[in-house]
Amino acid sequence: MQRLQQFFLLLLVGAAAAGLAQATVAQEEQTKVAGNIVHYQPEQVHLAFGETVLDIVVTWNTRDNTNESTCEFGIGGLNQRAKAAQMPTKFVDGGPKKATQYIHRVTLSQLQPNSTYLYHCGSDLGWSATYWFQTHFDHSDWAPSLAIYGDMGVVNAVSLPALQRETQRGQYDAIIHVGDFAYDMEKENGEVGDEFMRQVETIAAYVPYMVCVGNHEEKYNFSHYINRFSMPGGRDNMFYSFDLGPVHFIGFSTEFYYFTQFGIKQIVAQYDWLEQDLIEANRPENRRKRPWIITFGHRPMYCSNDNGDDCANHETIVRKGLPMLDMFGLEPLFYQYGVDVELWAHEHCYERMWPMYNYTVYNGSLSEPYVNPGAPIHIISGAAGNHEGREPFFKHMPPWSAFHSQDFGYLRLKAHNASHLYFEQVSDDKKGAVIDSFWVIKDKHGPYNA
Repeated sequence: MQRLQQFFLLLLVGAAAAGLAQATVAQEEQTKVAGNIVHYQPEQVHLAFGETVLDIVVTWNTRDNTNESTCEFGIGGLNQRAKAAQMPTKFVDGGPKKATQYIHRVTLSQLQPNSTYLYHCGSDLGWSATYWFQTHFDHSDWAPSLAIYGDMGVVNAVSLPALQRETQRGQYDAIIHVGDFAYDMEKENGEVGDEFMRQVETIAAYVPYMVCVGNHEEKYNFSHYINRFSMPGGRDNMFYSFDLGPVHFIGFSTEFYYFTQFGIKQIVAQYDWLEQDLIEANRPENRRKRPWIITFGHRPMYCSNDNGDDCANHETIVRKGLPMLDMFGLEPLFYQYGVDVELWAHEHCYERMWPMYNYTVYNGSLSEPYVNPGAPIHIISGAAGNHEGREPFFKHMPPWSAFHSQDFGYLRLKAHNASHLYFEQVSDDKKGAVIDSFWVIKDKHGPYNA
């Protein structure tokens, strides 16, 4: 009996040893597989306008190279296919890990106007979820709606839930993000940028997400901003324009004026391009077709914030130009060519100003300041949410500041027609309440005469 018990004990020990050996082999195999995981699944999907509003550029990322970039799309089904002529772009983060990903871009060209398209993107190695977008008219006789904001990070992205909800309800035709993304895209070897792009996918996969660069994108010579987005014009997303309804929008870089270690040629190139674009927009046939000109850049020419930022100084660099030289300042340029509205961010607040030029107010009239104003209207909306907090204001506000708020929130624009624009600022602190609204009304557009 004792020998029989010893025999069974030996069998149990042997079985346990065999099981342990098998588990060890399985663990080793799992480790081998883990070391060779491939990441072909698309992520961070977002849209932008191409060279026209009927050309939509779809951009996404994969961790590994799929060697192809394809979109399947169509009205009512995925019955068309567009493939990028170029291979995916390899993007290596500048951090210590040199994290690598591949950027894919496919242009869906000559789409039908006023139509809802379904699409998904990827390759035969993996596909994204199916999204949708609404195309617009390529003429000016319609009224687009936009959400506009800057300075939204991964942490404390206060405006994001409302923007997600409103975008997926079809409330907006486009989004304009006026600089400062993620805080900051390059952090944690680019993982913060990846998380930001995943978060805004719930907006940017459904409407064109148009952007301009901010100071928080400076790291590694703006490489994350340049690689992650796909704005029209082929100028590294730094300056470009697009037409939407009755509005000619111009996005540009204020950061060229501050990070001059990257050279001043970019300031000259942008200034020359801006002037040529404004000349073209002011041709009589173009100004009749799209009478409104709206610019957007990150750092404001004017602000009332008591934080030492450049916009609180009298001679702001963007406004006046390079110090000592007073060259390439944008305020005279925008005034000369009749820019109607200038949109800014950078300050974590909302501020609306009276129509002004060179610190002088040019209201249309005392009772109707925004009816046929005599100078551009400046609006700051940089309060979409970030961990740096709110900006303080001066105790004594300057006479050119019409309204200001520290509330987190975002700006809405409805371009009704050739004569009427409507703006409203939404407060997230007040659960979506509109805290400021106003109309800009013009019966003629063009250069100002002070």
